[in-house]
Amino acid sequence: MGEEGARILEHEVRELVRRRGLDPIGDREGLSTLVTDAVGDYATRASVGVVPPLEDPDAAARAVTDAVGGFGPLQPYLDDPEIEEVWLNAPTHVYVARRGVSELTSTVLTDEQVRDLVERMLKTSGRRLDLSSPFVDARLPGGERLHVVIPDITRSAWAVNIRKHVVRARSLADMVRLGSLTAQAATFLDAAVRSGLNVLVSGQTQAGKTTMLNALAGSIPGSERVISAEEVWELRLPVRDHVALQTRPANLEGSGEVPLRRLVKEALRMRPDRLVIGEVREAEAFDLLIALNSGVPGMCTLHANTAREAVAKMTTLPLLAGENVSDRFVVPTVASAVDLVVHLGLTRAADGVVRRQVREIVAVTGRVEEGRIETAGIFDRDADGDLRRGDGMPPGEDRFERAGFDVRALLADRRAMPPEAGPGTGAPRGSAAGPWAGAAGTGVGARAAVGGRAGARAAASPWATR
Repeated sequence: MGEEGARILEHEVRELVRRRGLDPIGDREGLSTLVTDAVGDYATRASVGVVPPLEDPDAAARAVTDAVGGFGPLQPYLDDPEIEEVWLNAPTHVYVARRGVSELTSTVLTDEQVRDLVERMLKTSGRRLDLSSPFVDARLPGGERLHVVIPDITRSAWAVNIRKHVVRARSLADMVRLGSLTAQAATFLDAAVRSGLNVLVSGQTQAGKTTMLNALAGSIPGSERVISAEEVWELRLPVRDHVALQTRPANLEGSGEVPLRRLVKEALRMRPDRLVIGEVREAEAFDLLIALNSGVPGMCTLHANTAREAVAKMTTLPLLAGENVSDRFVVPTVASAVDLVVHLGLTRAADGVVRRQVREIVAVTGRVEEGRIETAGIFDRDADGDLRRGDGMPPGEDRFERAGFDVRALLADRRAMPPEAGPGTGAPRGSAAGPWAGAAGTGVGARAAVGGRAGARAAASPWATR
């Protein structure tokens, strides 16, 4: 398209938006209609030589829509479902991550464009970025997470990261289809969540912790009330009764800050049946332990290299809450409050594609020996990279029993099971055997018989038991 024609068209659309009082970000449909009409009118005038012609009217319409109602040259990357993250090291160095592989794009911006884009991104968040506060975390209207750092913290250019939460899994069944874990491990985790076990999801950056947390939340019974707390809203929990809380930075006067610790405390006053914390990094680990120890089931994520390191980290982070908090209290509390650790890792294939997989599932037995918390491996990857059943057993077998699950039958050796057969064990009494019953049969240890009405339920959809 002609550059001059595009500039004229964009100026006219902005003027129309101003005159009509249209919200270009909130009313995308209205903006699209306005742009379509403006392009048609512009083409009519261009045909008689009043204005320069547009080489590609459709491309011009998309570019103007992105510039006025989106985030300009970055909008196509945000709309691309294959792209997971966009970041700028400098206006001329715009990168994207596509399925875990980073690539330098051909997009070239100016310093002024970057500042204008960031200002537009922060407009709806209510958060600020200046010399007194050179970092900012915010959520974009589309759900993306924005992080910006400005000079003189950076050397010269603004550093911008836009992390998209590409929803590829809303349930543990989706995680199985994506190859992140086996059907048997997923069925066990489904039973663990339904039974009210406390789950810690650990892993390195970009390992898929938030996705796993969302998938685990898909197993929370529909009758439960869930309160979630995050620094910036990222979780999209597939639950019915849900209140999402977000931290707030201090204002210009240095007051009004709402840290994650405060949110955890307030969440306990909101009648939660389940507590979900987006990520534990600092002293909020202490408040989370207090909540879990009070009988409220919960889940959270944590950065760690292994599942056992995650348990060790949970014993040190609460010490940041104050000098009066000692390891004599924290260590036994972690041992009794945390039940399972699901650890994720990144595996890079020969073609460079990165796969996110569950590396191990570890049980916290509740026993402490010489200040160290004992753990037991339930599932881990073997030398061939397959997720295999370990020797450990989860704590709280009575909780599985009360929820109607036979955890020992569920965790029975399944290596001889044919690949096409699903897990199908540990389902509640009288229900289909597991969340994949309809797609994959029942397997060993199911409490519901296959035949009659139970067999008919098993032949229904995979989520017939929900």
